[in-house]
Order: sequence, then structure tokens, then C-alpha cells
Amino acid sequence: MKVLIVEDDQTVATYLSAALQTAGHNTCVKGDGKNALALALKAQFDLVIINMKLPEIDGLTVLEHIRKENKALPVLLLGSAPPSDENLLHLYSDTTDYLCQPVGSKDLLITIDQLLQRSASSARENTLRVGDLTLDLQQRKVTRGGTELALQAKEFQLLECLLRNRGQVVSRSMLLERVWNYHFDPQTNLIDVHISRLRQKVDRTFNIPLIETVRGTGYRIIDTPDQ
Repeated sequence: MKVLIVEDDQTVATYLSAALQTAGHNTCVKGDGKNALALALKAQFDLVIINMKLPEIDGLTVLEHIRKENKALPVLLLGSAPPSDENLLHLYSDTTDYLCQPVGSKDLLITIDQLLQRSASSARENTLRVGDLTLDLQQRKVTRGGTELALQAKEFQLLECLLRNRGQVVSRSMLLERVWNYHFDPQTNLIDVHISRLRQKVDRTFNIPLIETVRGTGYRIIDTPDQ
């Protein structure tokens, strides 16, 4: 596991890094929030540990910037006392946790393990997948074969509906109700147009088409094995 440690106290940073390396993890240490934020948004880390009191940019601000770009990255914040402000309640979530310093190595590793388990569980619940196509509900992002697809809002909703019913035919009336909130068929080519646009993005440049038309009934996502 690759861990970014954001800590301006060199003694504490060395202690945290040693504890994690002893447990078999790779660590990278930064002493200020500004440089750490740039690195966290650019590099691939499995976990970020941040001291709440940092020079230039404090830990909570670093967290807020990270969350704007990546809601799934596990972050552990370290502080001198439990947060009392109600605005900090979001520190305790599936992808964020908080520990008071000084931190024992055992408590540190237990908390990290629990945080990673919650994050992994949350990611599974917020991800729909078929073959090499992945839809991330939390980040509102779709990728296929590792390439991010730029979908419009209705295209995203259409794909979500099809993926939630993978392998099954989704009728036009169901799509109209789920995506456009229509409880009747306006007898337009609304769905056909959006499905066509969706196909251009999801299937056009890939070897295996996933969106299938079931003539006279509706559409379905072909239930290929997940990769």
C-alpha cells in the first residue's frame, strides 16, 4: 500500500513512516499542505494521513480540496483533541477518519485497516460494472477499458438504469419513467436519440458492443463477465 503522510513535525513524521513501513507499506512524507495537496491530486495513493495543524494550508482545507476531486480516497486526519465543532462531523465517514495524537502504532494500524475496509465496501456499493465498463455513482464518472467517457446527465442516468438491470430488457416505458419522470409515452424519439448518443460513447471505439436493442421491447446491457 502507498501512503502519503502530511506532517510538519519531523519527529512525528518519522515515527508514522516507520510504523507503516514496518507493517509493509510504502510511505511518502510532505511537511506542508500546499505541496501535499498537489501531490495527492496528481499521484496514486491508497491512503493519505494529514495533520490538522499544518503551515500555509491546514489539514481540513487539504481534505476539502481532495474531496472536490476524489471522494473515494481514504484520508486519516490527526489532531491534538477530538473535534467538537458540528461542522467537523463529516470527518467520520466511510472514507475519512480521525485520531487524536499522540497515536500508538497499534491504534494507528487498526484504524487504518478499518478505514480501508469501509472505503472498499463503500466503493463496491457505489460502483456498477459490466465487462470493462465501470460507472462510479459517487464520483459521477464512467470509464471503459480504463478510458473515461464524457457523458451528459441523461446519458449517465440511462446507462445507470441499464446497468442496474444488466442482462435484462429495460422497456421504453421504464426508461421514460426512471430518467425523464414521464408516466406516459409521449410518442417521441427521445429515447432513441439519447441511446444513439450513448452508444457512440460506450460502444463505438470498442470491440465488444454492450448496449443491445431488443426490437419492439426496449434495450439491455449484455451481461458479459466482469474484468
